[in-house]
Amino acid sequence: MNNLILASAHQKRLASWGRGLNGFVSTALMVDKLDALRDEVAQIKPEVLLLDLELLELNGRNSVALLRKLCAETRTIIMGDAISESLEWELLKAGVRGCCRNEIEANFLKQVVDAVQLGELWIRRSLTCRLIDELGKTTSKNKAYRATLGLLNSLTQREYDIAVRVGNGENNKQIAHVCSITERTVKAHLTEIFLKLGVTDRLNLALVISADSRNGLSKSNSPSGNSPGQLKPLGGSRVDDSHS
Repeated sequence: MNNLILASAHQKRLASWGRGLNGFVSTALMVDKLDALRDEVAQIKPEVLLLDLELLELNGRNSVALLRKLCAETRTIIMGDAISESLEWELLKAGVRGCCRNEIEANFLKQVVDAVQLGELWIRRSLTCRLIDELGKTTSKNKAYRATLGLLNSLTQREYDIAVRVGNGENNKQIAHVCSITERTVKAHLTEIFLKLGVTDRLNLALVISADSRNGLSKSNSPSGNSPGQLKPLGGSRVDDSHS
C-alpha cells in the first residue's frame, strides 16, 4: 500500500508502528498539532492515517472538530494505550475507521490497516451491533433505503440468505461453511447482491437487512460461534477485542 501516514508526538511509537508495518510504504510524521497534520494529509493524500490518541488530548477543545476534518480527508485509525468503549464510540461517530492498542502485535496491525484500506471498520464487537442499530433507526426511515428494501425481492433465496448472514455479522468463511459452498462462491453471490441492491459494501448491506422485517435470523441465534479475541468481520467491519 502507498501513502500510509503514521502521526505521533513520540518518536519511539512511530518507530514501533513502522516496524510493525514492514513492507508498507509509509510516512512517519512527528507532530503535536492536528491542524499541521491536516496540511500534511492534504498534501500527501494518504489512503490510511494512523493517529496517536495523545494528539487529540494535546489539542484540547478543538480536537473533535479537527479529527472530523482529518477523517473526511482519509481513513483514520486511532492508536492508544487504553481506549474505553464510550470513547471508541465517540471516535467512531467522528468518522474514525478503527481503534487499536499502541502495542498491538505486528501481524494484527497489518490486518487492521488492510481492512480499513479496503473500506471496513475495525471496532470492538459490542459497538458493531450498536452501530448497526443506531444507523438502522435512521436509515430505515430514509426513502432511499425504503426503495432499496423493495429491491430485496429481486434476490434469489440463496442471495437473500447470504445477505441476512452478512447482516448478522458472519464473514465469508463462516457463510461458506454453513451454506456448504466455497468462499469464492460467497464472494460471487455478494457481488451480485451489491449490484442488485445498489450498495457498495457489507455495512450498507447490513443496514438494509436490519431494516427488513422479513429478516428471520437474529444476532443472538446466528449459528457461527465467536470465541474471545477472535477477529471477525461484522456488517462490513472487522472486530478487534485485543485493544479492549
